Amino acid sequence: MVAKLPEEEHPKQAFGWAARDQSGLLSPFKFSRRATAEKDVAFKVLYCGMCHSDLHMAKNEWGVTQYPLVPGHEIVGIVTEVGSKVEKFKVGDKVGVGCMVGSCRSCDSCHDNLENYCPKMILTYGAKYYDGTTTYGGYSDLMVAEEHFIVRIPDNLSLEAGAPLLCAGITVYSPLRYFGLDKPGMHVGVVGLGGLGHVAVKFAKAMGVKVTVISTSPNKKQEAVEILGADSFLVSRDQDQMQSAMGTLDGIIDTVSAVHPMVPLFTLLKSHGKLVLVGAPEKPLELPAFPLIMGRKMVGGSCIGGMTETQEMIDFAAKHNITADVEVIPMDYVNTAMERILKGDVRYRFVIDIAKPLNP
Repeated sequence: MVAKLPEEEHPKQAFGWAARDQSGLLSPFKFSRRATAEKDVAFKVLYCGMCHSDLHMAKNEWGVTQYPLVPGHEIVGIVTEVGSKVEKFKVGDKVGVGCMVGSCRSCDSCHDNLENYCPKMILTYGAKYYDGTTTYGGYSDLMVAEEHFIVRIPDNLSLEAGAPLLCAGITVYSPLRYFGLDKPGMHVGVVGLGGLGHVAVKFAKAMGVKVTVISTSPNKKQEAVEILGADSFLVSRDQDQMQSAMGTLDGIIDTVSAVHPMVPLFTLLKSHGKLVLVGAPEKPLELPAFPLIMGRKMVGGSCIGGMTETQEMIDFAAKHNITADVEVIPMDYVNTAMERILKGDVRYRFVIDIAKPLNP
């Protein structure tokens, strides 16, 4: 049987930008979305955030990419059609889709509203859907997803500045909650002041937590303290600063996606402190035992959040006026934006304006 072309797999014609090979270069791409099934929500994509993992996937840096790849998992827009059994959404609603569009719905993780840890979780792009077709992400004009995996965007939350919360926001919100680093008066460190780090500061501050930003870049101090509201700032390469902050933090959210030393971070933790990794370096980090044993310290990880918690995070953000700091770009700027992400040259998240004319 001859494989169908992407634009022939499904009845709804769609248009986006896709990577075709490991160069990661994106170019215009015609494909198709499935017809809106009884539990599906279809929406016109207005904005899509650009995540560092889009870059990793476009270049196959994690070794799992299938081409052509349409990235994007910080997707927001307006509902255009709902299936006959959809209960929570109607045409005209503001909605979003984050990092996943499916799960088995029957395992322990799914029963606990932790679809993100389901062994059969289906990623929003670059994965195989239940019907065997490839999932395509939000660098496109149209999205169809099952109601369960759709997030309602409150009216008072900006669509373009709220879009990155669907990945970056939940990625830092979930560990703050799960690891108990959300109690007023606690002192939490945030390593790295990028797309994840800057929203981690905002969420932690809204929870009443004291926040120290830890960065290799001294020039980010003013931004961290005066604009984002961090209480203090440490230059991780400054041994005197790091020494003076030893044993002061209840926990650390480490957002850095490049290889970096762990031991200096362990020294900042109080006894029983927790270092939580949410960045994903492609090479293993060095993890010596003694700094953990001496002080009963823990290293953990966290990956996005379940659908219930993602909605809770979006509602919390709307209540506390938390959005990402974004630079809105047209779709044809996407390859330049990828290069700038690689250099860390963005404050702090690119968001593609999908609604601007995308002429095939």
